[in-house]
Amino acid sequence: MDIQEKIIKTFEDAAKPLRTGELAELAGIEKKEVEKAIKKMKDAGSIISPKRCYYDLKK
Repeated sequence: MDIQEKIIKTFEDAAKPLRTGELAELAGIEKKEVEKAIKKMKDAGSIISPKRCYYDLKK
């Protein structure tokens, strides 16, 4: 399972918007790696930012 898949699973399990630090802790991934993956996923349109510093899956 790659980082993006772990992030998607973590969002699905949490069922709420998360900050990168919370996401890293819940997924068991380093924060820097989460930040890189979030940027790629946001550029691809699979993640949105409902409010500043929070991210969630695009529904």
